[in-house]
Amino acid sequence: MMSAVIGLEDGTIVTGTGFGAEGTVCGELVFTTQYTGYEEALSDPSYKGQILMFTYPLIGNYGVSDECFESDGVKAEGLVVREACPDPFHHSSKRTIYRLMEDEGKPGIAGVDTRMLTLNNREHGTMRAALINGSDDGEAAVQLAREQPKISDIDLISKVTCNEAYNVKSKIDTSDKKHIVLIDLGMKAHIIDSLLARGMDVTVVPASTPASAISDYEPDLLFLSNGPGDPQNAIEATKAVNYFASELPIAGICLGHQVISRAMGADTYKLKFGHRGANQPVKDLSSSIVHITSQNHGFAVDNDSLEATDLYTTELNTNDNTIEGVAHRDLDILSVQYHPDAHPGPMDTEKQFFDKIYKMAGGDK
Repeated sequence: MMSAVIGLEDGTIVTGTGFGAEGTVCGELVFTTQYTGYEEALSDPSYKGQILMFTYPLIGNYGVSDECFESDGVKAEGLVVREACPDPFHHSSKRTIYRLMEDEGKPGIAGVDTRMLTLNNREHGTMRAALINGSDDGEAAVQLAREQPKISDIDLISKVTCNEAYNVKSKIDTSDKKHIVLIDLGMKAHIIDSLLARGMDVTVVPASTPASAISDYEPDLLFLSNGPGDPQNAIEATKAVNYFASELPIAGICLGHQVISRAMGADTYKLKFGHRGANQPVKDLSSSIVHITSQNHGFAVDNDSLEATDLYTTELNTNDNTIEGVAHRDLDILSVQYHPDAHPGPMDTEKQFFDKIYKMAGGDK
C-alpha cells in the first residue's frame, strides 16, 4: 500500500490508496459508466492522454484474463476507482487489476469518491489532472495538472499508431476476396476481427501514410479507425479522405468518423465531458430503432456545419442529440461515432454496420 493523490486544474485535491506502479502521470480525467469491460477500456488507444475513472464502485472483480485487450497493453495514463478488487473470482482470470497496473507501469488510485469527481466533471467539464502514486502532496498535483498542455495541443495519434504497415488475411474462403486499407489512428483490435470475419483482407497503415502510398495497395475500401485526441491533428488521414472521396468507398469509426466529416467540410467541437460507456442510446433515423452502443470520445461533429456539406445525419444520440452517424448524398462514404465492433450486448450494431462495409467494398455483388 502507498499514499496517492489526484489533483485537478480547478484546485480539487483527492487523496486515496495507491496501487500499480509508483510515479506521476498527467492527463485529462475522464469517466466511463461501464461496469464490465475494464480490460477493453484500459487497453483502448483512444484513452491515450487520459486518466480513466470508473463510476461503477468495484473494478477488477473478475480479474484480468489477458484475452480481451484492444491493443498491446494499457493505454490509459492511470486508473481511478472507488474500490479495486484484491481477490477476483473467474475461471479465466490470470492476474488482478493490481498486478495488471504494476506490470504495465501505470499508477492507480483507490478509496476515492468517484461520485463526487464525476459530478464535478459533469458540472464543470473535463479537466486536466495529475495522479501521483507514492505521495500525498495535493498542491504539487494541482500544479502539474495546470502546467500540462490541453489535449488539442498534443499529437496523441502518433503515440498509438502502428510503426509500419502490415497485412492480415481473412481465413474466410470467398470467391471474390475484398481488400481494405485501414488507417490506424489508434485502432481497437476488434475492428480488424469484424472485418476479417466477413472475408476481407486488411492492410493496416500508420496514420502518417500519404494518399499516394495507400494507392499502391489498390484497396477496395478505405477505413479510418478510432483513436485519441482532437481530429484536427489527423492531418494525413484528412488528406487521404479528400484524395479518395470520389474514387473509393470510405468508412470510419469514432475519430475516423470525425476525420471523414472534417474532410468533407464539416466542423468538430469538444464535448463538455464526452461520451464514455457501454449504454449510450443511438437512434437510427431511417428505421427509428434505438440501439444501445459502446462509446469513448470527447469530440463530436457539429450538426449545423453539415448544412454546407453533402453529408447528412443518419443517427443521433437520444441523450443529447449529438451526431452519431453520417453518410454522403452522392458518394460511398459512411461513418459512425460509436463502436459497433465492441457490441456491449450480444451483437447490437456490429452486424448491420460491418455488413454495410462489406457491401460498400463490393462484396456480394
